Amino acid sequence: MSGEGSLTLDRGLALLQAVADAAGSSTTVTELADVVGTSRAAVYRLLVPLVERGLVWRDGSHVRLGAGVLRLAEQMLPRVRAAARPVLRGLADATGATAHLSMAEGDQVHVVAVAEPSWTTFHVAYRLGSRHPASRGAVGKALALRPKGRGWAAASGDPQPGIHGVATPVRGVVGIRAALGVVSLTPLDNALVGAQAQEAAGALAASLRG
Repeated sequence: MSGEGSLTLDRGLALLQAVADAAGSSTTVTELADVVGTSRAAVYRLLVPLVERGLVWRDGSHVRLGAGVLRLAEQMLPRVRAAARPVLRGLADATGATAHLSMAEGDQVHVVAVAEPSWTTFHVAYRLGSRHPASRGAVGKALALRPKGRGWAAASGDPQPGIHGVATPVRGVVGIRAALGVVSLTPLDNALVGAQAQEAAGALAASLRG
């Protein structure tokens, strides 16, 4: 590949990553140009092959991830689960709460990996494959977080009464829109657990990129 072709590929991947980091909401061409460090005209050119392959969807100047990313995510799911198991186990035992990895599919999120703490008497039983609206609970709030700002979100009694949750988005992995978090029957130290969840999410992202 020529140097120019390599640069175009790098910018195209950076653009796809920037769209993914918009956390599910649409972003604009102007915002993407700022993140990638190029002109708006260049962003429009880079979007063409991504749109053709269904990886992004564009409506005028607004851009979000496309359905093609879901197909890539499905093929990657076994690897995601394998990488998540030790990370979730460590988080569950550190917090004394059930840890989970939830992935977004359209307007729903589903639980793709779960680890329960090994030392507690009582804890939440979170069924693998459970689904709820992407706008609900700590996971929904985490998926809506912008890259800059607080890196975790908390919720109580949502999506289920009596449940407390803290979650953080998994960032930096192209093709995956997901959140990692914990759920508990008792209130959590949100700031402490949020920091622990962020560290675990960073470890998971590094493992998936490796």
